[in-house]
Amino acid sequence: MEKLSINKLKWIRNLHSKKFRDSEGYFIAEGEKILGEILDFNPASIFLLVCTQESFYKIKQHETIETYIASPSEFERISLLKSPQGILAVLKKPLSESQFFDLNKSVLVLDNIQDPGNLGTILRTADWFGISQIYCSTNTVDCFNPRVVQASMGSLFRVAIKYGDLSEFLSQQKLPIYGALLEGESCYKSKMKLNSILIIGNEGSGISSEIINKIQHPITIPRTGHGESLNVAVACGILLSQWRKS
Repeated sequence: MEKLSINKLKWIRNLHSKKFRDSEGYFIAEGEKILGEILDFNPASIFLLVCTQESFYKIKQHETIETYIASPSEFERISLLKSPQGILAVLKKPLSESQFFDLNKSVLVLDNIQDPGNLGTILRTADWFGISQIYCSTNTVDCFNPRVVQASMGSLFRVAIKYGDLSEFLSQQKLPIYGALLEGESCYKSKMKLNSILIIGNEGSGISSEIINKIQHPITIPRTGHGESLNVAVACGILLSQWRKS
């Protein structure tokens, strides 16, 4: 166990940037709950741990992992939480080749999701409903963004995620393609096939026009009240629930 050096602190802080995460091949996961998920699911992915002296007792049983002690002020400089929990892990990013997709099973497709909290919540919700494959457009927020990691509550480590050209990906698929639109068949009446593809669009503009052309079965969540719109993660949760009922 060592004290956190200035150089190591700067390196970890730079992992807040997607460009640096991509070049280095590492990302940050912060908090006791997420650390517990990682240790249960894939402890070998942990490159190093940083904790405050007060939090060190929580990880003593994992002394084989390279661990650094930071002062509270140092930890605040590398944390993105409003209330830092004093425990942070740096993990190796999985190789894209290891993110195996079974194209005969359900795939959730995300088109230009921008808010890290929304993406993290969608990952968490997909994991809850047993959807283990997500394909994202290249302009969707990075799934290794620390705020996405935090909001996913460990689900990031159980769901296969790929980024790429959605039009090309969808053109190659043989499964039915459903898309969440303002106009379409009610999701409560639709007989959505479980082994299919469901597309969710951007928070403000929805599914892009190029991708709308790929949709075979438009579906919608009918409004019965007076709300102007639904948060995209909430809407995704409703549709995933109906999808699983199929």
